[in-house]
Amino acid sequence: MIDGFAKDNLHGRLRRDRKALLWKLDGLSEYDARRPLTATGTNLLGLVKHAASVEARYFGEVFDRPSPEPLPRWQDSDGSDLWATADETRDQIIGFYRRTWEHSDATISELPLDAPGHVPWWPEPYPNTNLFAIMVHVLGETNRHAGHADILREGLDGRTGMRPEHEKQIDEEARAAYCAKIEQAARTAAPVKA
Repeated sequence: MIDGFAKDNLHGRLRRDRKALLWKLDGLSEYDARRPLTATGTNLLGLVKHAASVEARYFGEVFDRPSPEPLPRWQDSDGSDLWATADETRDQIIGFYRRTWEHSDATISELPLDAPGHVPWWPEPYPNTNLFAIMVHVLGETNRHAGHADILREGLDGRTGMRPEHEKQIDEEARAAYCAKIEQAARTAAPVKA
């Protein structure tokens, strides 16, 4: 009974966080969806592409259920899953992510939580694992990248939240006052030297 509850709970949270990550692209121009927003090049569409690649590997290769999507060998990973090339469309990347969900969901549905898996890119003694550990790992990855997307989107246009139904109208005056209060507390705790 606990296995079914755990599996359903983890799977439900993964589904929630997948949607949150995709929602961060809504309403953005092609440029804003793709442009590097950090010193390391992190960008919103790249986060979606990366999350799709992560899921495809962990719920595919790890359980000997290769993704139907073409993926480079994990040994050849060069960081190209972290950004969209000029000839990749947003729709192609979102489609890849959605098809990966279907493949991942089938793996999750068909295997028990203790189903053995093997992650060849994990160092010894960790490569032998099971579905439960992979679900926790992928949920953590997806949640982490959805959090990155939250911050990036807030920096672009101030939009925040996990789902459209929880989004509130931006009150610029209230935000400025709130940030000023935090700034004042920071300055008081660590005075700026002239």
